[in-house]
Amino acid sequence: MFGIRFIRVEPTDYLIRFKNGRIVNEGRGLSFFYWAPTSSLARIPMASVGAPFIFEEVTSDFQQVTIQGQITYRIQDAKKIAEMLNFTIDPGTRRYLTDDPLKLNQRLIQVVQVLVRSALQHMSLAEAIKASDKLVEFVQGRCAKAAEVEALGLEILGLSILAVKPNPETARALEAQVREQILREMDEAIYARRNAAVEQERAIKENELNTEIAVENKKRQIRETQIEADRSVLIKRRAMEEEDLGRQIELEESRKEFVARQAENQRREAETRAYGIEASVKAMAAADPRLVQALVSVGMSPQRLIADAFRELAGGADKIGTLNITPDLLREIMDQQTPAPVAAKTKKS
Repeated sequence: MFGIRFIRVEPTDYLIRFKNGRIVNEGRGLSFFYWAPTSSLARIPMASVGAPFIFEEVTSDFQQVTIQGQITYRIQDAKKIAEMLNFTIDPGTRRYLTDDPLKLNQRLIQVVQVLVRSALQHMSLAEAIKASDKLVEFVQGRCAKAAEVEALGLEILGLSILAVKPNPETARALEAQVREQILREMDEAIYARRNAAVEQERAIKENELNTEIAVENKKRQIRETQIEADRSVLIKRRAMEEEDLGRQIELEESRKEFVARQAENQRREAETRAYGIEASVKAMAAADPRLVQALVSVGMSPQRLIADAFRELAGGADKIGTLNITPDLLREIMDQQTPAPVAAKTKKS
C-alpha cells in the first residue's frame, strides 16, 4: 500500500510514465495511480515560456554594446525533448531530479546570442543602435531553424529586442556628437531662417524699387506724352506762323507788285501827260501868240482880264507916253480883288 501513489498534472503539463524502460502512460493533464518503486515520471511543461536575456557583444567598429530582450517559446514535441533532457521528477516532492529543465532557457539564449553576434559583425555602432527591428527579423527566422532548437522540439513564438545600448563613455560621446549635430542643424535652421528673412527683405526692396521704377517710367511716359503734345502744338503753331508769314509775304509781294504797277501806271500816266503837254506846247509854239492869248482869255473874269491888260501895259510902258486911270476903275478892281470882311460871330443859341 505504501508503494502505490496518485499523481495529477495540469493541462499545460505533459506527463510520461516509464516502467522497465517503456512508456506506460503519456499525455497532457493526466491523473492516475502508479507503483512508485518500478515507475519513473517525466513532467514536461507545454505552456509558453518567456526567457529574458541581456548580454554584451561587439560591433564591426569594435564598440561594445549591451543587447537586452526576451524570447518566447514552448515545447512542441515532449517526447523529443524528454530524450534530450532529463525532466524526471521526484514522486514525493514533484521536483526535477536534475537542473536540465532550468538550463533550457540558457541554452536557447545562447543560440540567440550567437545569431546576434553574427549580425552585429556587419554593423557599425550607429547602425546597431538603430537596428532592433533588423536584428529581430534576422535572429527569429534563423533561431526557429537552428539545429539545436529543432533537436529539442521547441517552437519559437516570438523575439523582442528591447534595447541596444553602448557603454556609458561611448554613449556620452554619441550624445555629444548628436548634440553637436543637433546644434549644427539648429544653426543651419537659424541661418536658413535669417537667409529667408534676408531674401524676403530683398524681395520687398526689389518690389519697392520696381514700383518706384514703374512710377518713374509712368511719369516719364506722361512727360514724353506732354512733350510730344507740346511739340505737336508748337509745330502746328509754327506751321500756322509760317503759313501766316507766307501769307504776309504773299501780301507784301502783292503790295509790292501793286505799288510797282501803280508806280508804273503813274509813270505811264505822267509820261502820257508830259507827252500831251509836250504836244500842246509844240502846238502852241507853232501857233500865233495872240491866238493863244485869246484862247487863254476865254472864260476869264473881267477883273482878270483888266489885270492882264495892265500887265501888258506895264510891259510896254516905255512906249506909252501918258496913261490916265480913273479912281473909279481902280476902286472897282480893288473891290473885286479884296475878299469880303468876315461877319461877326453870333452868340450861340
